[in-house]
Amino acid sequence: MTDTNKQDKHFYLRHNDALMNSTKLSMKAKQSILLSKAENTINAYESDWFDFVDWCNYQKVSYFPATPETIVNYINDLADYAKANTIARRISAISENYNASGSHENPCMSPLVKQALRGIRRLKGTFQQGKTPILLEDVEDILETMNTINIPEIQKLRDKAILLVGFMGAFRRSEIAAITVENLKFSPQGLEIFLAASKADQEGQGAIVAIPNLPGSPLDAVRALKKWLSFSGITSGPVFRGFTKSMTLRSTAISDKSIADIV
Repeated sequence: MTDTNKQDKHFYLRHNDALMNSTKLSMKAKQSILLSKAENTINAYESDWFDFVDWCNYQKVSYFPATPETIVNYINDLADYAKANTIARRISAISENYNASGSHENPCMSPLVKQALRGIRRLKGTFQQGKTPILLEDVEDILETMNTINIPEIQKLRDKAILLVGFMGAFRRSEIAAITVENLKFSPQGLEIFLAASKADQEGQGAIVAIPNLPGSPLDAVRALKKWLSFSGITSGPVFRGFTKSMTLRSTAISDKSIADIV
């Protein structure tokens, strides 16, 4: 879709006409406000807005400006297949885009829309089934079992380090896969791991996660990681890597899907 097509569809969040037309803010202030939302959020809102535009075009009704009745009809059609949280996000995207336009009254603020959204939530519920978390007892059982199964020592050391570092640092699997030796800082107290990118890090500044030493404990992630690095001979680059069919170590990082398979 070209930029002209996007402008024709009145998506204002990426440029925010209301903000840019303000005479009371400096350009530097305007730019900082434009950066207040992560790029992924803007992309998601843009996709949601275009879904609304497509629905309106199919129904032959106006999307800009739109009436509260149009919004209500849209989300009720959406409710036939979408979850309540998805519907709420679509409303947020439409509302934010109207606010950014600064030129029309926001139909999402109508009591009619709010009542309709409450009704859909009651009808569909907002519970989302997530992954079952691994508990402390589960990790202890896993480690005990790993000591008894017949797998190569190099794989056992890697998988133990992955499980313990992931558990003690509360990392997502993509964050585990992205760890490099250069991200590690060992100290007498334990270990600091620098995450250059994290889903929770909306400002893009990176984050440091500290993992303490646990001497004598089977859950000592720092000791497990040191044993893995020592055995594998890895001194730079990705910490966790895959194996070839002959169980030699690859030079590239393990994938997040492989980490899920290991768990």
